[in-house]
Amino acid sequence: MKKLNALALLAVAVLSTGCASILNDPTQAVNVTSSNGKPITGSVDGKPFTGPAVVQFTRAKADKVVTVETAGCAKNTAVASSVDSKFFINILSGGAFGSTTDYSTERMWKYADSVVVSCQ
Repeated sequence: MKKLNALALLAVAVLSTGCASILNDPTQAVNVTSSNGKPITGSVDGKPFTGPAVVQFTRAKADKVVTVETAGCAKNTAVASSVDSKFFINILSGGAFGSTTDYSTERMWKYADSVVVSCQ
């Protein structure tokens, strides 16, 4: 009986986790550069950076805005979020439990691997 309970508990644990929740970190590394190759200073989600740099974007359904303070550069550059392909694999393998976990943790979202801020 103990083995059956342990097996049932393991099955619930496996089915209640999502692929994206397991395979994706809460943040994503995004390469932020300027179009003219010069250094830029800015922030994402209130976190400052000096680029070119790899900036950690917190995964979320909402789009991000790269705000730059460097003269001659676009002040705001939008970065759209999209659904990571791992989420769709999870729907096929994990069903409703796994996909709900991915959605609730917001790890199912991703951003472009690199962002180029327009500068003169």
